Amino acid sequence: MYEGRMVFAQLMDFLPRYEFDKCVRHYRGNSGVRRLSCYEQFLAMAFAQLTYRESLRDIETCLRAMDRKLYHAGFRAKVARSTLADANERRDWRIYQDFAHGLIGIARRLYANEDFGVELQQTVYALDATTIDLCLSLFPWAQFRKTKGAIKLHTLLDLRGSIPTLVFVTHGKVHDVNILDRIPIEPGAVYLLDRGYLDFARLYRIDQAGAFFITRAKRRFDFQRLYSRPVDKSTGLQCDQIIVLRNFYPRKGYPDKLRRIRFFDAEQQRHLIFLANNFALPALTIALLYKCRWQVELFFKWIKQHLRIKAFFGTSENAVKTQIWIAIATYVLVAIIKKRLGLDRSLYTILQILSITLFEKTPILQVLSSDNYRFQDEPTHKQLELFDF
Repeated sequence: MYEGRMVFAQLMDFLPRYEFDKCVRHYRGNSGVRRLSCYEQFLAMAFAQLTYRESLRDIETCLRAMDRKLYHAGFRAKVARSTLADANERRDWRIYQDFAHGLIGIARRLYANEDFGVELQQTVYALDATTIDLCLSLFPWAQFRKTKGAIKLHTLLDLRGSIPTLVFVTHGKVHDVNILDRIPIEPGAVYLLDRGYLDFARLYRIDQAGAFFITRAKRRFDFQRLYSRPVDKSTGLQCDQIIVLRNFYPRKGYPDKLRRIRFFDAEQQRHLIFLANNFALPALTIALLYKCRWQVELFFKWIKQHLRIKAFFGTSENAVKTQIWIAIATYVLVAIIKKRLGLDRSLYTILQILSITLFEKTPILQVLSSDNYRFQDEPTHKQLELFDF
């Protein structure tokens, strides 16, 4: 029987510890800390994400139940909920933000050749935001409406592997389109944007940077058609036009030509109008690319269902952002493990298996890849037969 290290310890071996310590030193996270270092704080919060804990008391109770195993899991002392609460309140959340971005860089390299449904050489990003509702009486700093609190999670998702390339956690009042000012534009990349990002001056900045965008036109959209290209209407395409803007301010923001594609979605029974600055790709490819934008919606749905970013362990802004960034780091870590171990299972299945095997002393590859894995808490001995037949 395997008598080696626990699954949780093997899991954390995939973390680049040097990069984590560098982030801690940069923000002096362990300065004056006697108990529960930043790394142990990360371990406790990652444990909460992987095992679906609901509160600090829940985390404390479960970890103390495994008291004899904590040292070998990376903890150097018992984890008290008051100590963990103080750490979440006071340790700079940017430690975990920078570390999560470091993990994202590793994951993107691993998923660089992943297929996302459309044969395209360029990198394709989907940009969107989701709102996380908060109780205004508990989170007064996050006032969104008169009687409602909220924060926004703005995500630039790389469609190859569904890896979040950039994540911005902002106040709920920050409009989605403002995030375009904070995104470094990658020349040659394709950006899929919803109608909420339709700002022609900002779109022109993407065009001038040598990148491409695909977005949807709003209902009241005034333009002048220059000429039309032939389309195969049996594919759902209805028109492929080269246009310029007519109104003064939109044309001032985007003085060049645009491509307007009208497409009928037979599944949803609705007409869609796309705007793009790429004149080389086939019109049907542009329509299919925009359909892939739905992956970012699925990403938001997935993390809200399977990570703890809706119920928070603290009420301060620092505690909320710390929990969100550790949740993102946990998601990316599981994605890294999936690729490095060559697993065919989904991230959901991997998380479910990890949630009940973290303190098992079994090789992690065996746990995550075997279909008939059995728990082996204690050695099994052959029972002597009472009678010989």
